[in-house]
Amino acid sequence: MQTYLVTQQGLSAGRSTRAIVEAAIAGGVDAVQVREKHTSARERLALARELRGPTADAGVSLIINDRVDIALAADADGVHLGDEDLPVEDARDLLGEDATIGRSVSTVDAAREAECAGADYLGVGAVYATGSKDVDEDEQAIGLDVVRGVADAVDIPFVGIGGITPDNAADVAAAGADGVAVISAITGADDPEGATRDLAVAVESRHEHTDSFHQ
Repeated sequence: MQTYLVTQQGLSAGRSTRAIVEAAIAGGVDAVQVREKHTSARERLALARELRGPTADAGVSLIINDRVDIALAADADGVHLGDEDLPVEDARDLLGEDATIGRSVSTVDAAREAECAGADYLGVGAVYATGSKDVDEDEQAIGLDVVRGVADAVDIPFVGIGGITPDNAADVAAAGADGVAVISAITGADDPEGATRDLAVAVESRHEHTDSFHQ
């Protein structure tokens, strides 16, 4: 998992979320999370169902933010949970063993707990300051040292999120993240397809450099 798009219609410069997602798919995105916190459950379900076709056709994971019920109704691949959502264990009971369950964390201890609870992957952040997500002050700009700590502490994959751009994505990968999750770096880009590709190249190039360094 190198590039992970989190949708947000309000940051898409007047373009539809489907248009952004299709451009990201063309750019090689690995996963799409339907977030859209400021819309109704019905609207989010309709959007998830609209995106199920193109993501499935491309082999891209479709993840629903927070809502296990919407993930079930939309036949999504999984759900991404935060501190106020269902526990990972309960989401697993509802979605089944094949579902992908992610968990947002901002500390090394929370990362360990999420792994023990059965999360398949983590979203670690906010790595840098961000205005795209509503996060508490102590979860803002946690920095690369926490990313390194999580990399040392857990075995499951994780993506860095929060203030990540093609310019700093390589640093996040070098700190140990398997990939990067972004909102505005893709949704707000003039060329979402190109921005997705640039993010993937940045992550991949740093991973290749790190792997060769350790051989």
